[in-house]
Amino acid sequence: MGYVLDANVFIEAYQRYYAFDLVPDFWDLLVALAARGQILSIDRVKAELIERQDSLSQWAQNAFNPYFAATSDRGVLQEYRILIQWAVRQTSRFRQAAINEFAQNTVADAWVIAYAKAYGHVVITEEKYNPKARKKILIPVVCKAFSVPYMDTFDMLRQLNIRFSIV
Repeated sequence: MGYVLDANVFIEAYQRYYAFDLVPDFWDLLVALAARGQILSIDRVKAELIERQDSLSQWAQNAFNPYFAATSDRGVLQEYRILIQWAVRQTSRFRQAAINEFAQNTVADAWVIAYAKAYGHVVITEEKYNPKARKKILIPVVCKAFSVPYMDTFDMLRQLNIRFSIV
């Protein structure tokens, strides 16, 4: 079982608690974990990160580039289709704008879940489960609906027995 990282994992870490200048070891760790096959992300997340045109996008294009998996294989496409079909039937649960956003081909959320479901991985996201959310289809809500395991970055680090220490 591996871990598939959503864009917000990288963005939150970059903007908040693991800034490049404060905790460079975190970013080295992500590359090392990916090189060992324990974590990865997907091409759709890479595209979202590159749009930012900042240090994070440069890191994504260089250091983490080999670890963005393609979402074009049959299994992922099949799971994606199922997720989108589910979403468009949720008109009483979510606002139409939320459904439209989730179903956009360029938005990575459904693709991350589809990849994890197709390959039996865990989704890593900073989104929190909120079944009452109407303005956005949250990744944990979809994961729960489809029995796809999910957790946040800190829980993933704990499961991997990662410890940071100040030298």
